Amino acid sequence: MNHNNYWWQFETPIGALLLVGDAQHLRRIGLQGGIHPETIDPAWIRAEAPFAAAIEQLQQYFAGARQQFELPLAADGTVFQRAVWRELQAIPYGHTVSYGALARKLGNAQASRAVGLANGANPLPVIIPCHRVIGADGSLTGFGGGLAIKRSLLALERAECVQDLFSLG
Repeated sequence: MNHNNYWWQFETPIGALLLVGDAQHLRRIGLQGGIHPETIDPAWIRAEAPFAAAIEQLQQYFAGARQQFELPLAADGTVFQRAVWRELQAIPYGHTVSYGALARKLGNAQASRAVGLANGANPLPVIIPCHRVIGADGSLTGFGGGLAIKRSLLALERAECVQDLFSLG
């Protein structure tokens, strides 16, 4: 079994995406144009081939031709984080939910802060659509890549949101 990690970076409308995975699974996506770009580990092997399907599907998504991803994923996280990430994948394209609504769906209405932390730890943004989670008042709130990228993704999906607390008018 091959346990090497591979990486490939390519340009998208939201900036460069860094894909990281093994020969079978996509494990991470770094939003390189965002506020927390990923660091490339020198032990990783630069190779495009392991990511051919991911690149194709992401390009289709950014072109407006794909609403769901069908990729083998291996997101490392706690049991709770993985439960949150599964719920994120159930949010339909072009829709948003609040942190509180997501917490209620997971069976704990008091867990909205924990849901937010799990959302922020999502290693596969865009594909696991953490950008579809907004504040209870409809505001854009934290996003690991920064609010400009979150706003761009929601605009691409024509999501009905949102008032942006950081807008000037």
